[in-house]
Amino acid sequence: MAWNYKPFFSACDNIVSGVIILNKLNILLVEDEKKISEITKAYLEKEGFNVFVSYDGEEALKMFSDNPIHLVVLDLMLPKISGEQVCYRIRNKSDVPIIMVTAKTELEDRINGISIGADDYLVKPFSIRELIVRIKALIRRSYREDPLADTLSFNKDLEIDLNKMEVRKKGVGIPFTNVEFNVLKTLLLNPGQVFSRDQLLEKISEYSHESYDRTIDTHIKNIRKKIEDNPKEPAYIITIYGAGYKFGGKNED
Repeated sequence: MAWNYKPFFSACDNIVSGVIILNKLNILLVEDEKKISEITKAYLEKEGFNVFVSYDGEEALKMFSDNPIHLVVLDLMLPKISGEQVCYRIRNKSDVPIIMVTAKTELEDRINGISIGADDYLVKPFSIRELIVRIKALIRRSYREDPLADTLSFNKDLEIDLNKMEVRKKGVGIPFTNVEFNVLKTLLLNPGQVFSRDQLLEKISEYSHESYDRTIDTHIKNIRKKIEDNPKEPAYIITIYGAGYKFGGKNED
């Protein structure tokens, strides 16, 4: 088989100043049980990922060769070519993150999976929510160009330092509450994606376990007062009526 792996870092539009843009990443889902693959694919797409689905090992290797894959979710018990062999062959050609998902529960199976190149191992039956959390954590660890390059600039006047949780408007620091910062962070790391109020609450709960005693609308209103030139005509936090909010700032590289 001719390999034509396209490394992640050649796709610069997937990274904004060292930060991964999740809704542009390609995941290869290798699972021979169609019901499981369909459900998993639906949830991953809801999170903004592009998902390629393969039902056997041979097809998985071809998909990986033909497409810029950024993470592989790999079942072990596959037709044609085993998951172990798929993992081994991919790992010989690429450092792409691999999560093994399997019904094999023995410790030796897990050790073997990690030893042949898997980065994580999840046993069936598993929680889709747990899989998504593991995927995002693995992507963050694997694809950050520079862990210190976490300052994003937008529209020539707004800077956000994700490491220090600082926001500056025209060079002047602006105080943000933890919740306000996480709302802003969620929106700007998913440019163009519309979030409903419930989705925003769910997203920011991934960053913090504190209770949110005010509505998302209130937090959005406060954020706009702090970063918009004219809060009534926002350039950054855009309302999509009947749907929710999205980030409208233009990143400067």
